[in-house]
Amino acid sequence: MSNIFYSKFSEVSGERFDTSYYIPELVALEKKITDISSKKLKDFVLSISSGSTPKTTEQAKYYSEDKNLGISFLRVQNLSTQGNIKLDNVKYINEKTHNGMLKRSQIEENDLLIKITGVGRMAIASVPEIGFKGNTNQHMVVVKTKNRLVSQTLATYLNLDIAEKLASRRATGGTRPALDYPALLSIPIIYDERIVQILHDAQKQKQQKEQEAQKKLESIDAYLLDALGIELPIEREESLEDRVFFRKFSEVSGDRIDPQFYNHEFYQYEKSLKNKPFKKFKYFIESINNGFDFRDYKENGTPYLKVANIKKGLFDFSKIQYIEFDSSKIDKNIQLEKGNLLLTRKGTFGNALALNDNYNYVISSEIFYIELKQYLINTNFLEIFFNSKIGQLQFDNNKIGAIMGSLSQGAIKELLIPFPSSEIQDKIVTHITTLKDKAQALKKEATEIYNSAKLEVEKMILDV
Repeated sequence: MSNIFYSKFSEVSGERFDTSYYIPELVALEKKITDISSKKLKDFVLSISSGSTPKTTEQAKYYSEDKNLGISFLRVQNLSTQGNIKLDNVKYINEKTHNGMLKRSQIEENDLLIKITGVGRMAIASVPEIGFKGNTNQHMVVVKTKNRLVSQTLATYLNLDIAEKLASRRATGGTRPALDYPALLSIPIIYDERIVQILHDAQKQKQQKEQEAQKKLESIDAYLLDALGIELPIEREESLEDRVFFRKFSEVSGDRIDPQFYNHEFYQYEKSLKNKPFKKFKYFIESINNGFDFRDYKENGTPYLKVANIKKGLFDFSKIQYIEFDSSKIDKNIQLEKGNLLLTRKGTFGNALALNDNYNYVISSEIFYIELKQYLINTNFLEIFFNSKIGQLQFDNNKIGAIMGSLSQGAIKELLIPFPSSEIQDKIVTHITTLKDKAQALKKEATEIYNSAKLEVEKMILDV
């Protein structure tokens, strides 16, 4: 899109005088759609309502800790551009709140749910599963339509990129964009029920590919344990009897006398290491250092890595922030050099990332930069081990703090590291890297399948 454009005053209508509303690409897109169909979202709506957010400071009054007794309370993050409801991290309200304070925003199985406020993609739409019962807050609307197929067709259409552009065109507000009811209901609609099945089939193929990818990733722990000859006990039930265990006083040592430190899995892990080569992590460490704390962020500059930017085995730059910092003057102790390791230490602790190159990034104080004694151990093997079930088990055992766990330098140095031959380390790294690459390729293929189907649907309804 050009940054400079002109519009005749006769083309400016209504109450909108902001330039973003008259971007030529959006004006042309809307004209193309309205030339095909005169329908607007309001033509399909029988009723529309939204909820509110009960005070979180009064949990006992409004919310339910028991999902079996509570009612799903949907938020924007529970909507998806695939048109289904995601129930990850869903909150629950009690029946009294559902039938009283939030009675007007009750959700039924055939309703159309649409995001109306918040940053990011606007008008994300979803339809619940058959039998769903729930409620929502003020950031989405509950739309009653003629039937389930109408809701599904509208959700599928609104999740297309062309519809999202027209929805965002109507949004107002700078830091927190929003669609009021008139703006939302004015979105032009090309109604074609065929698109539901097309995108449903594409979503099914996408899920199959993602499941294949997940299976490969889930096989990593089993392979690593087998390659290291380590056995862990079968996962125990959550009943009281299964959670009770005993340890001899002679087996309890050091400063730790809490039961978590002597749980079944860690106990079995220690036993499995007895007749195998292993070292404490401090054997491999040259130094451990933290980064700096910055709050003055810039639009450009030196990438500033926080915990959210370090995933298991990779950098995540989706929410990267920048600082004004001369990267050539970074303290030698935290210059990110090839062959060393990053480890998150607070909040989402225990995410490990091997450095396979030199990087001019600055790390926050919530990340450890661990300089390793060179050639003692394969850094990528360490990354795999720390990110595995047994690595995470040790981090969880050694964390401090109940609400927001963190790792101390002293605790990290005491971690028990299997130390097989360099040939076995290399074999493990090669095999697991191949698994990860295949999983990543499957995920990419899954995304491409769905995106291609969306483009085909857009071409079909626009008759391009």
